[in-house]
Amino acid sequence: MTYHHGMRRFQFICIAAVVVALLFAAAGPVLIAEGSLHIANRPHADAQAAAYYARRWDAQWRDATITAPDGVRLAAWYFMPAEFNGGAVLLLHGIADTRLGVTAPAELLTRAGYAVLLPDSRGHGASGGDLVTYGLAEARDAAQWPHWLAIQSGVERTYALGESLGAAVAIQSLVFDPGFRAIVAECPFARFDEIAVYRVAQRVFGLHVFARPLVSLASLYAEERYGVNLMRISPLEALRGSHTPVLLIHGTADRNIPPSQSRELAAANRRYTELWLVPGAVHTGALAAEPGEYRSRVRDWFASH
Repeated sequence: MTYHHGMRRFQFICIAAVVVALLFAAAGPVLIAEGSLHIANRPHADAQAAAYYARRWDAQWRDATITAPDGVRLAAWYFMPAEFNGGAVLLLHGIADTRLGVTAPAELLTRAGYAVLLPDSRGHGASGGDLVTYGLAEARDAAQWPHWLAIQSGVERTYALGESLGAAVAIQSLVFDPGFRAIVAECPFARFDEIAVYRVAQRVFGLHVFARPLVSLASLYAEERYGVNLMRISPLEALRGSHTPVLLIHGTADRNIPPSQSRELAAANRRYTELWLVPGAVHTGALAAEPGEYRSRVRDWFASH
């Protein structure tokens, strides 16, 4: 009796496991696509926060807005240092973050004499937009901001610094010829399909054999439902033919986007890229891991271009 009861229990567990696997196979791609394209937004930063940073950095500030080509309103802060050197830097934050996520490099740059522009990416903070497209729309957005900067008093040169998704977006913006003198990109991905498989595999016990078809099906769903072809996203292709100098920074302990992604980017354009691998640094953690060297490398990179 106990044997038959145990067998029935085992059969039930096996059937339940198969049912769960089938349900996940059917719903998984939809959940992946919807979760990737619709990001839980953080509250946007207010004027009180901007005023605090302006006092701290000895700078003047004001709000900035532009309208993207598809009609989405994009919002930013613009800080002008007391002693301005004529250079202005666009700072781009990562996924599920806001302009507050790049205030540390903004402080470094304003103290070095640069004006800084901190926008909320579409679908984030105070900016409009319903979908996050990992560079398909955001790269064109990033390429619009230099036009706004060019008409600001005293601005002679424009640069960009991005972290994580913001780094990938900064590189992708090069296809629209934004006129950046140089870019600093910390922890970018090289190709969206590669990093999507990597991230999904982290959630399915590291099994790429399951992750790859899930990502492919999620991409098909995103294109059919929203007209967004995620497989077209490739900072690697944008960088390959570019003449814009790009400093790639990546922590060797990054588990969100592995440093191999920056190595791949550097190999695609050795003439115009420089790669700094930061020992022990986690995702976008170079400043915390090596504050002195980070400051000098970033300042020197922009100053030399």
